[in-house]
Amino acid sequence: MKKLGIIICDRYHTCAGGKCLRALRRREGAFARYADEEVELVGYTTCGGCPGGNVEYAPAEMKKNGAEVVHLATGLVVGYPPCPRLGAFEEFLAEKYGVEVVVGTHPIPEGYFQTHQKLGTWESARWQERIKDVLADETTRRAYD
Repeated sequence: MKKLGIIICDRYHTCAGGKCLRALRRREGAFARYADEEVELVGYTTCGGCPGGNVEYAPAEMKKNGAEVVHLATGLVVGYPPCPRLGAFEEFLAEKYGVEVVVGTHPIPEGYFQTHQKLGTWESARWQERIKDVLADETTRRAYD
């Protein structure tokens, strides 16, 4: 069984996790990689707010609960502006905790997709790589609006 943790952006600290949990249950977005695996969510928290102080400590608890993978939630990508520390979080978590780090959870909602398309936020090759697992077809994006 694959054990996962999720870190969300603190600006969404009141989020109940509905989209992430639905995507996990349905194996959509970045959770599609687990289509043929059993998974267990062993941790869910915010980054702690800029500059992300909770990222330094919360994954230790996730690891104690068996986390092998930490997902940096889609909110870190779709909020405006996208998290400027996303790259640092990816590197730090992999190095300090030895976990696989995945950018994204649920599919990008259509409203956010349209906004970021107009702004050109994700045009670079680096951003295209980051969003590839959460970039779904329009019908799926609308289902996550």
